[in-house]
Amino acid sequence: MRNHVRPDVLAYYFPHWHADERDAEWISPGFTEWELVNRAVPRFPGHRQPRVPALGCRDESDPVVMESEVRLAHDHGIDGFIFDYYWYDDGPYLQRALDEGFLGRETGGSPFRFALMWANHDLLDLYPLPAPTSRSRPRLLRPGAIARDAFEAMTDHIVAAYFSRPDYHTVAGRPFFSVYELGTFVESMGGPDAAADALRSLDRKARRAGLPGVHVDVVVWGTGVLPNHVTLDRPRQLLQALPVASTSSYTWLHHVDLSAHSFPVGDWDRVREEVFDQYRAYPHELSLPFIPNLSVGWDSSPRTSPDGPWEYNPGYGWTPVFECSAASVAKAAADAAQLLAVQPDAPPIVTVNAWNEWTEGSYLLPDTDRGTALLEALSAAFPR
Repeated sequence: MRNHVRPDVLAYYFPHWHADERDAEWISPGFTEWELVNRAVPRFPGHRQPRVPALGCRDESDPVVMESEVRLAHDHGIDGFIFDYYWYDDGPYLQRALDEGFLGRETGGSPFRFALMWANHDLLDLYPLPAPTSRSRPRLLRPGAIARDAFEAMTDHIVAAYFSRPDYHTVAGRPFFSVYELGTFVESMGGPDAAADALRSLDRKARRAGLPGVHVDVVVWGTGVLPNHVTLDRPRQLLQALPVASTSSYTWLHHVDLSAHSFPVGDWDRVREEVFDQYRAYPHELSLPFIPNLSVGWDSSPRTSPDGPWEYNPGYGWTPVFECSAASVAKAAADAAQLLAVQPDAPPIVTVNAWNEWTEGSYLLPDTDRGTALLEALSAAFPR
């Protein structure tokens, strides 16, 4: 048991709210997911759609916009963003929110930090996802698996461009770098030994840059949500073979059997209880420190086709809707703090899903219905 230490609260940041030249080729010129937010419609009586951003549908690559969001986050107890970071075999994707927005703003010595989670999942056309009745599969835009040379190109870039910055989040001085799909990474590198060698290569690059190495974190999954995910049969044995420092969770939905929950609306407090039962077991089961996550709802209907009835379908899209309240945030924050307290070796971090996952119904940013209620609850739970 460690003494009470306020954890660093890091919110996942989803960067699909600016135009990207790849989207112009794959989807349409100027596309952002604001189009899906604005087109969303209620799918059942009482369904809270469309969600209307209280601050408007803004371009996150604008440093002025990003700075206003950073200030809002910091004023409500958030210490940094973990950017979902995309890099495929042929190079980067969705970089402008970080490179132009976040890093382009006038910081004035702001203590607000950032880190990266490599979102190495298959990139599917979910804009929108075809209805199950259509028997169509979502189009694969880019595979999440990348070759070793692409991994080396990515890590060359992130070490040079991000890791040495004073506002990059570190654990014991080491830059925090998380991998979303461990199975995909290991498979694409050619197996556990090759994956371990790739991570050691990243660590050497950081050391050559004058850093004490890299804190590698991996996201663990209970139940997969996104289609095409790669699962792990023996995660503990695999993790022991890799130079990994911690494990974490991206969203509660990765740890829930949705078929066991009511539809179309589920109970978020029940989800929290089920998820934290799993979270408490992970440090022992995986023999690694575990960073708990606080998730703030789920509604992926904006990414689905409006054609056909709204019926439960296993997988991604047609799932129960879960609304999060301020009281739910407070309960989850207490659970997360307790879990960290019994892990003296765990990084003092709580992650939040998410700052701005509007098209999955998981966001802290204010909408016109609930305003800043979730932000205020988070701030009260983790006072500075």
